[in-house]
Amino acid sequence: MVKLFASVLKREGDKYFLVTPVEKVGLIVEDVPFLAVELRVEQGATGHALVFRTNVDDWVTAGPGHALRFEPQPATGSLKPYLHVRRELWAKVTRPLFYDLVALGEERDIGGKAMFGVVSQGEFFAMAEASALREFV
Repeated sequence: MVKLFASVLKREGDKYFLVTPVEKVGLIVEDVPFLAVELRVEQGATGHALVFRTNVDDWVTAGPGHALRFEPQPATGSLKPYLHVRRELWAKVTRPLFYDLVALGEERDIGGKAMFGVVSQGEFFAMAEASALREFV
């Protein structure tokens, strides 16, 4: 039943709806509707790909069309990671997977700044400035 509801979930602006041919019902979503609960690192011709499984068994490969984003949390000084699933719908990456992403992270120069992030399908997803992370090491 959950997979069925997930398949008809839509986002319009900041509002979420279950949309069927017969009706459209609004929902309250606290943060984002899905969780990324499993991570596989697959090797390919252009490097590795980060492949995530959501809590509704969708497999999503981070890369072009499926971004990773990392939202700073000023109150705690931490980051909240998200994966784009489809049509403006996002999954929060669970804490254990976030630790896996950090372990896969690397430093790159982006616009003259040293940034720490991860690569999937050749695309670099910056987490934070590398200098900010060095304070914690």
